[in-house]
Amino acid sequence: MNHFIKKCRKDLSLMFLLMFSMLFVACGDDDNDDGSPSSRTTAEAIDLGLPSGTLWASCNVGANSPEEYGSYFAWGETEEKGYYDVTSYKWYDDPTDNLTKYCTVSDKGTVDNKTALDPADDVAHVKWGGKWRMPTDEEIEELVEKCSSEWTMLNGVRGYKFTGPNGNSIFLPAAGYRNWNGDLIDPEVYGSYWSSMLYDDDEHPELACTLDFYKYPLLEKGDREEGMTVRPVRSK
Repeated sequence: MNHFIKKCRKDLSLMFLLMFSMLFVACGDDDNDDGSPSSRTTAEAIDLGLPSGTLWASCNVGANSPEEYGSYFAWGETEEKGYYDVTSYKWYDDPTDNLTKYCTVSDKGTVDNKTALDPADDVAHVKWGGKWRMPTDEEIEELVEKCSSEWTMLNGVRGYKFTGPNGNSIFLPAAGYRNWNGDLIDPEVYGSYWSSMLYDDDEHPELACTLDFYKYPLLEKGDREEGMTVRPVRSK
């Protein structure tokens, strides 16, 4: 009888150890196939009722609330820095005056015909993990065209509120941008958010698509080396 009890206790111990190991692996998974936010961020994925099913994050990369500006990044870089000029840009070679990645024109640099950021260069994916990423130009256009937008204030911060077809909304602060020497330009007046795509112009791979707003929101373009904010998205 004692031998039987000892064997049962040993089997139960092994079973609980296996269950704990499985639970630990599941909790450490950043992929989050259930659609919940990655463990690397407290942001919520907001369903605006858009035709594509795209979910927009409730705050910017580097922010903890919708009205916080968050961090500023050059396009295709994943860390902040002190200044944002072309000589400090990761994908630019100063001696040759050439782009070294994401280039479609031979006289601008090394041609690789990449027009969308790789996951390793997508700061939303790198910082937040899981299925978070930077929006495409089409997703920005959808946000602008399918949502109503209103210039407003949230907790004393100016910005645009986008309300989707289903009545849910997100707030994007007018966080301005950082120029060549790191100065913050036009906060509370202007907003500029990176997409994951180059500007659709074969002659200017040094430009990438942005969501800009001053008097009204629209799909625009910006110099890749400038420091701008990022509002992530994920698929439904």
